[in-house]
Amino acid sequence: MQQQLTRYIWHNGEFIAWDDAKVHVMAHGLNYASVVFEGIRCYATPRGPAIFRLREHLERLLRSCHIYRMEVPYTLEDLVAACKELVRRNEVSECYIRPLVFRGYGAFGVNPFPCPIETYIACWVWGRYLGEEALEEGVDACVSTWARIAPNTLPALAKVAANYMNSQLIKMEAIVNGFAEGIALDIYGNVSEGSGQNVFLVLNGKVLTPSLSSSILPGITRDTVLRICQMLGLEAQETTIPREMLYIADEVFFAGTAAEITPVRSIDRIRIGTGRRGPITKRLQEEFFAIATGRKEAPGDWLTYVEE
Repeated sequence: MQQQLTRYIWHNGEFIAWDDAKVHVMAHGLNYASVVFEGIRCYATPRGPAIFRLREHLERLLRSCHIYRMEVPYTLEDLVAACKELVRRNEVSECYIRPLVFRGYGAFGVNPFPCPIETYIACWVWGRYLGEEALEEGVDACVSTWARIAPNTLPALAKVAANYMNSQLIKMEAIVNGFAEGIALDIYGNVSEGSGQNVFLVLNGKVLTPSLSSSILPGITRDTVLRICQMLGLEAQETTIPREMLYIADEVFFAGTAAEITPVRSIDRIRIGTGRRGPITKRLQEEFFAIATGRKEAPGDWLTYVEE
């Protein structure tokens, strides 16, 4: 996975050098995982760099902060402008953007209220999350022995660092057992999501994905796929998906900002469909990348061009 660092990071309204973005070891976020974040992609287009669904990502960031009673001293418009200027200053045509809000160095202990709110935005050039060839060849996945977080423990609708300790367990288990990715079930044994991606399957021409009640993050790419299905006239449904439906699906794919749309060719060493990218996954990929890279008109304000 190619990574190329950039020069500047946005911190509390100012641009600082990458190496100057430092955090005290006793920061609340480091000790107690009081960190909210986002992952956003900027794509190269004929009109220059364009950030994909920037406003929706930042709206989710602010909603996540609201759930955790973190008062962000910046508006949505402030953060939109900061992301655009960050990409512009770093002179990159495409990149991955990471807004980060956390409780910094202040009082010790679980009580977070005395700790200051720190807001950072970084960006860097990042290749395909699961590998370049994965978009066409697909990846091998497994059903994890680790379940997703239970309702009323940690809010799954918030994109927070604490939730990703669960994700790390899922990802590490998959890797040490020879798989690229793991698929977690919810506490009721139904399909939830991957370690950092939503899950879709295709069965009898229908595109299915777990509902929000399955302890999933409401992914922006997930919403994009559902919207594209509507545009293409494909029947799509958010529903409860039992584990065994994964094995009998005609196609399975992951959807996420990092993973984009990545087909799954096997689960638990059971071949999915033909064992390669299926026709509906391919069609959704083509439409997604055509829109994200500006080769096809994007709905609404899905693309925020860095240079207006």
